[in-house]
Amino acid sequence: MENQPSRDEAYALLCEYNKQESLIRHGLAVEAVMRYFAQKSGDDIEKWGAIGLCHDLDYEQFPDQHCTMTRRILEAQNWPEPYIRAIVSHGWGMCSDTEPVHYLEKILFATDELTGLITACVCVRPSKSIIDLTTKSVMKKWNTRAFAAGANRDVITKGADMLGLKVEELVEETILSMQRSAETIGLKGNL
Repeated sequence: MENQPSRDEAYALLCEYNKQESLIRHGLAVEAVMRYFAQKSGDDIEKWGAIGLCHDLDYEQFPDQHCTMTRRILEAQNWPEPYIRAIVSHGWGMCSDTEPVHYLEKILFATDELTGLITACVCVRPSKSIIDLTTKSVMKKWNTRAFAAGANRDVITKGADMLGLKVEELVEETILSMQRSAETIGLKGNL
């Protein structure tokens, strides 16, 4: 049996390498999304959650070596290779040559950037809440490339295509998954 990291171990590692609240909340948001899709597919929720939490582990300290340093850190922690591979694959085409192949990897690739776009959409709402956010509202911002410019729409589209989903379907599922953890990820707002 692989040395499966616990949720507490993954969270402690995230906080060890990241001090910015926004990066920690992003890790928590991606964890929520990953847990949702794991549950929906009947897969290992703890595994998916740990991968989501630590996917940007190296980003704050080593942005120019994103994914490369995460591999080194997680190898030193004796994380299982499938976890490391999944995390590194989310940078495919940007900072990694590891193509997302497995369903878990495709979900991470497709939703990482999308959680950032959704979070930005929440921040401009009067309620400051994901609870009342709709897919239509996110799609209205989709074509305004200056809005949440860091959320790469091409990556989101490519990820949706990999999953055989329309972008709108992926947005809807991702919003739903984030709504379930609204308080934890700091997006409950005034509701």
